[in-house]
Amino acid sequence: MTRVRALLRLACVAAVFTIVAMRTTATADNHVGSGRFDLLETTIPAIQTAITNHIITAEQLTQMYLQRIAAYDGQATAAHLNAFMHVNERALHDAREADQGRAPGSQKGALFGIPVILKDNIDTKKLPTTAGSAALDGSFPQSDSFVARRILDAGAILLGKATMTEFANFLTNGMPAGYSSEGGYGYNPYDPRPDPRAILDGFGRPVNDGRPALTPGGSSSGPGIAVAANLAAIGVGTETSGSILSPGTANMLVGIKPTVGLISRDGIVPIAADQDTAGPLARTVTDAAILLGVMAGFDPHDPATSACLTPGNCLSDYTPFLDPNALQGARIAVPPFPSNRAAIMNNAIAVLTAQGAFVQIVPALAPQLPGCPSRPPAANYPPAPGCSTVLNYAFKRDLNAYLEDHVRQAFPIHSLEDVVAFNAAHAPAATKYDQDLAIFSQFFDTSAGSADTLRYQSDRAQDIALSRAAIAAVLNGPDGVEGTADDFDALLFSGNSGAATPAKAGYPSIVVPGGFFNNVVSPPFPAGFNALPGPAGVTFSGRAFSEPRLIGLAYAFEQATHYRVPPPSAPALPTDTVIRP
Repeated sequence: MTRVRALLRLACVAAVFTIVAMRTTATADNHVGSGRFDLLETTIPAIQTAITNHIITAEQLTQMYLQRIAAYDGQATAAHLNAFMHVNERALHDAREADQGRAPGSQKGALFGIPVILKDNIDTKKLPTTAGSAALDGSFPQSDSFVARRILDAGAILLGKATMTEFANFLTNGMPAGYSSEGGYGYNPYDPRPDPRAILDGFGRPVNDGRPALTPGGSSSGPGIAVAANLAAIGVGTETSGSILSPGTANMLVGIKPTVGLISRDGIVPIAADQDTAGPLARTVTDAAILLGVMAGFDPHDPATSACLTPGNCLSDYTPFLDPNALQGARIAVPPFPSNRAAIMNNAIAVLTAQGAFVQIVPALAPQLPGCPSRPPAANYPPAPGCSTVLNYAFKRDLNAYLEDHVRQAFPIHSLEDVVAFNAAHAPAATKYDQDLAIFSQFFDTSAGSADTLRYQSDRAQDIALSRAAIAAVLNGPDGVEGTADDFDALLFSGNSGAATPAKAGYPSIVVPGGFFNNVVSPPFPAGFNALPGPAGVTFSGRAFSEPRLIGLAYAFEQATHYRVPPPSAPALPTDTVIRP
């Protein structure tokens, strides 16, 4: 599989860059400045200041990150985090070109010299894009995605592609977060150990099969792991319903799930265009805001981004909204939250109140249509009334369109049907957790006017109406009228627990670190296995294109708390600090 080849390449890259690093240090140019740079927990502004002051170069910084990848990511390392699906063999070359002014991105670009990791469902012409599927092993897209082009044109250095939950967690029911047939398991850097319990899960599968004891969150697990463990400066994930917010909360990161239409999905392996979006994963709200501004904007290849043609919807710079006083006078509504996150949420409410916000506990949002049962697939098709077929129908429609438009014609996989057939032919390796969602989705007839198309259209209309009405019923305040003084600025949820309703509505959310929880499971871990605390986040959600307000609220909360701490499994290396006398 590609993952094995990537590990072999990484070993070669490690040997090369160690020599290059020694050479670069000894032959620093005549413009070397003085000062100190620490890689661990660094930020975009700190990196660019160090580059501007000639303390480091983009090439040196890339070497430093590659050393951390070699130390903590591979299966033979103690942490074995497995955040990277593919490591970019040309990363050092690309960084050198950037330093010498020959790279596409301007040295004044917002991301100049910033090493980034992209989820492996985001097309990059020079690296495979597999969505974690063995069926797409070795698939090189025809071109870069819109998101990748934006990031590279802004001067970023692509470190590699990230592991993820296979097909963004839409291959089967019950797949552990961060697992794929192509990449294996990704591990949470705050406790990177496999689950030792000799029990069966709810689907009759053994729990001690290698899955993590502490979830890394999914489906954008790899970018979350890498950024949290300081194996990359920033990352890009994607979300259909919770897939940025989940790894954000699980890895003590800031994650922004934007309004659908703020960022183009062209060149991203889809679940459903109705809900899909890319978004930033970063260690600070500032870095996430910078990355969001780079990615946002109109793309003629994605009709949803036509909303960006309306002034004020999509911005190229969100940093002016980083207001430490944004919570003063803010109105925040808090629906019920899980009992095992009560301490986190009650503390967050206290922080908001202390910072001058008005906080009100409100009833749960109005219920939404559930997803349709798909296990076993044949017995559940056609789906019964009372559930939403949107994701199943759209998965077939949109994956087929992606494979047609973006995968090279010589590649043998051209449809969802091909994926299902490949997996069946390569079982059990390709179907460790089955593929019931894929099989069920393949049953749908996506032709115009079909019964399934008419059902999808009805379900989608109901999803939009119910979700937006549920959110408006809270944000419009007691008088029920939008735009009056009693409106709420945002909803506050625990982690990704409230992701589904804003996802159906296409509305934005931003998660920020909120502290730690005790990783207590049932049945419990065996005696002698002491689970480490897991990170927990709090999430601000709002109306369409309310990213400026949400970023301000999240930034004010971050500045009042500073809860993020780096994971102990990936401590600083001696090479993580550069001192210029």
